[in-house]
Amino acid sequence: MPVSQRIRVFVVEDHAVVRQGLISLLSSAAEIEVVGFAKDGREAVDRYASLMPDVTLMDLQMPVMTGVEAIHEIRRGVPSARFIVLTTFDGDEDIYRAMQAGARAYLLKGMDMEELVEAIRAVDAGRGRIPPVIAEKLAQRVASDELTSRELEVLERIVAGRSNKEIASDLHITEATVKSHVNSLLGKLGASDRTNAAVLALQRGIVHLPR
Repeated sequence: MPVSQRIRVFVVEDHAVVRQGLISLLSSAAEIEVVGFAKDGREAVDRYASLMPDVTLMDLQMPVMTGVEAIHEIRRGVPSARFIVLTTFDGDEDIYRAMQAGARAYLLKGMDMEELVEAIRAVDAGRGRIPPVIAEKLAQRVASDELTSRELEVLERIVAGRSNKEIASDLHITEATVKSHVNSLLGKLGASDRTNAAVLALQRGIVHLPR
């Protein structure tokens, strides 16, 4: 296929082995040209304008800047930028944040090459691609109650193992206010207690442990 007709793809992935594997696999597809790669979200933002790819494959959890942050940043300058999130994270909050940022497709690492190439074709043509299992989780997330920014701050500290007294000190609020936020977020998450809330927060991708 003539180079001018190939789909120009930008690969953003922090793990070197995975990145090299993706580049190698995609380069073997006649219709795809890998025009560059980045090791984190910040580098992706810095390189995007000079590459102007047709489609960007974006990992989610990366050092320096996350994939969602990078998508937001790039689309501020180039609203038409097209992204496929390619990740190991399948929590409903991860999916929701990525799609809200402007991703056109959400795929889990481990899919076969044919599925990945088909997704690249679809997104290049202006269509979306969300596997049924991902669509189901996204629908569940959209239907659930949204945590407030303060509840999220409290939840992040619960996951970090902070006590109500410590959380109150961190956020400069009273312990009674912390307890009120904890009760509210337990109800929204459907959690039985603080430990269950922490587990659900990690499983759903609402909070991530530091890398």
